[in-house]
Amino acid sequence: MGNSEKISVGIVGASGYGGVQLVRILIEHPQVEIVYLGGDSSAGKEYGDLYPHLRHRTPTKIESINLETIASRCDVVFLGLPNGLACNIAPSLIATGCKVLDLSADYRFQDLDLYTKWYKTEREDLETSANAVYGLPELYRKKIKNSNLIGCPGCYPTASLLALAPLLKQGLIDPNSIIIDAKSGTSGGGRQGKINLLLAEADSSLGAYGIAKHRHTPEIEQICSDLARSEVKLQFTPHLIPMPRGILSTVYGTLTDPGLVTDDLLTVYNAFYRNSAFVKVMGRGIYPQTKWACGTNLAYLGLEADPRTGRVIVVSAIDNLIKGQAGQAVQCLNLMMGWQEDLGLPTLSFYP
Repeated sequence: MGNSEKISVGIVGASGYGGVQLVRILIEHPQVEIVYLGGDSSAGKEYGDLYPHLRHRTPTKIESINLETIASRCDVVFLGLPNGLACNIAPSLIATGCKVLDLSADYRFQDLDLYTKWYKTEREDLETSANAVYGLPELYRKKIKNSNLIGCPGCYPTASLLALAPLLKQGLIDPNSIIIDAKSGTSGGGRQGKINLLLAEADSSLGAYGIAKHRHTPEIEQICSDLARSEVKLQFTPHLIPMPRGILSTVYGTLTDPGLVTDDLLTVYNAFYRNSAFVKVMGRGIYPQTKWACGTNLAYLGLEADPRTGRVIVVSAIDNLIKGQAGQAVQCLNLMMGWQEDLGLPTLSFYP
């Protein structure tokens, strides 16, 4: 494919927060043309009616979801649907030669029994699922390049796994000592009206939810187990914080060598992420804030070894809708198409 030839892209589920980030990023992507926006509840509406601030850039109508239409128009399809729907759509799209990037949980699990246990959905698409690749480029870059089906990671798993990967890969922590304490902005809850996300409910308040049973737990454990080459069980507690976007994940682990100091670990992290343009490892004594990552596809990491307790504390900050969702999907697309990995992706926030 010549560099001048744009690929045709469709977005199914374009009306949600993940969908609008994709539209926003892909409008300005030099190798892409959006040729289809699909949705059920919003079919027939102008996209600019849903998001008036984009009207001057997207004259597109949202169409009903029709697989033949999608396959005839699109080289690549992003699926931004609720869990349990992509698995009914992806197999037929892939059969027609489309590349598929799924933003739901449907293709994140190698073990479909595990998916069914946590997401309460039976699966028929065993063959399709077996060929899916977990879309965290910093860990699975080579596999993503050769895949036509990507299960894009959740936002909490992205922030947490980037914090943990070097430690587990190098055997620097006891894999059964991991505790993840994470906070997310309210956009992680989607655009539907939900009582707990109302301003009057969420503002000036901080609360935990999904304790010991959040669906991102098995997803994080699966990749940690792959990195550690042994089964990992960990504690993950998410919190809702009263801001629109951002995730801060604070991760704790017991060091296998209590003599390791912060500078040793920073050396490991800098080496591990030396070819990962979107991961920024902070210097000693600097800990990330969500605002730094806002509106970008970056992940900021800061860490500290605590000789008193023999633990390491890693802090990870991302934008939940960009690196935690749509931006990461576009990063995977760039790899699948053989383009520069950071093509069309934002790397500087507007600050403050």
